[in-house]
Amino acid sequence: MKRKAVMVAILRIIGLAAFFMGLLWIAQGLGLVHWPRESFMLDQRAWAWRGLVLALLGIAAVWRAGRRR
Repeated sequence: MKRKAVMVAILRIIGLAAFFMGLLWIAQGLGLVHWPRESFMLDQRAWAWRGLVLALLGIAAVWRAGRRR
């Protein structure tokens, strides 16, 4: 039983990290965030789309973790 709780916690952490990283990629790809200044992702629309996919995967992971309880 404890192993299942650990897996749920890990899935939530990974999901949240993916979600927030996806948001950063979206903001960089759309040119809203210019950090770090020398990033190759700035103003590149492809990274906004990749960020959207990553954010959605993060949401799915958090949702899946909630269903495993």
